[in-house]
Amino acid sequence: MKKLLLVVTMFLTVFTLSACNNEKVLTVYFVPSRDAAEILEATEPLKEMLIEELAAQGYEYDKVEIFVGSTYEAAAEAMVSGQAEIGFLPGGTYVLYSEDGAVDVALTATRGGLNKDFPDAKDWNDGTATEGDSSNQVTYYRGLVIAGPSAKGQAIANKVNAGTALTWADMEELTWCVRSATSSSGYIYPTLVLMDMFDKTFDDLPQAQVIQTDGYGTSMGNLASESCDVATFYADARRDYADKWEDATEGFDRDASIWAETNVILVTDPIYNDTISVSTELVDEDLKAAIQQAFINIAATSEGQEIIAIYSHQGYAVAEDSDYDSERDAQELLY
Repeated sequence: MKKLLLVVTMFLTVFTLSACNNEKVLTVYFVPSRDAAEILEATEPLKEMLIEELAAQGYEYDKVEIFVGSTYEAAAEAMVSGQAEIGFLPGGTYVLYSEDGAVDVALTATRGGLNKDFPDAKDWNDGTATEGDSSNQVTYYRGLVIAGPSAKGQAIANKVNAGTALTWADMEELTWCVRSATSSSGYIYPTLVLMDMFDKTFDDLPQAQVIQTDGYGTSMGNLASESCDVATFYADARRDYADKWEDATEGFDRDASIWAETNVILVTDPIYNDTISVSTELVDEDLKAAIQQAFINIAATSEGQEIIAIYSHQGYAVAEDSDYDSERDAQELLY
């Protein structure tokens, strides 16, 4: 009897392990444009929603795993190496990793426009909040270089607001917070502005004064603490951190509002919105179509809206690789 029980126990153990090993898992990677813990918390409900949406289209998954890459590049590398089917990638990162065909764009994000959308920096600096307009869905955004409350930050802002032309010497005086080298609004497009205005790049600045941060939250915190004089952001970043700017408990503990203490000093050209991309090694055209429909359906629900708001997304549209040709042109100029 004991031998029989032992055999049954061993069989059940092997069967259980086999079942676990055969578990069908879909892996999604996000880039760290926000704090990783915030992204993971906000996207937790996405797991079951994706399972249900894909099942309705004939794709059965037992589990969805969500990760936040340590860098933008790490998220893309996970797709290229066959560790993830789906990645939420900015346009710049997508273009860089799509060159050899390992990553393909599925969707582009749409988002509400802003009440401020000016090519001239000083036009943003009227002291009022930038407001969103969800009824006006747009496929692009701008990058901004924002000066903080440090003495040098205020000095450069005063120069811009007075309509005085900036010089490269002005840029060299500043301590900069920038994002990853494949970040569209955090690095690539601001570099293009510097090239256009001064025929220079971030590499021409004193390197001790160029700090590459691990997220926009860190950049904003460095502005608030006056560790950086200026920093690169997406256009509505200040809206995302307006409350935290003055929060003494969990925020940056500033005395005045973010709109009073920060100013735009440089504005980029329009940047095509973020992608939801897929690994061509793991995702065929039929599964890609199912993923496209799944995310469009999810974004059409109130719960889905709450999830994708972590990236300031409000919806998704089917994308083509050619949509990002302007991004390729930008990277060609840059590199």
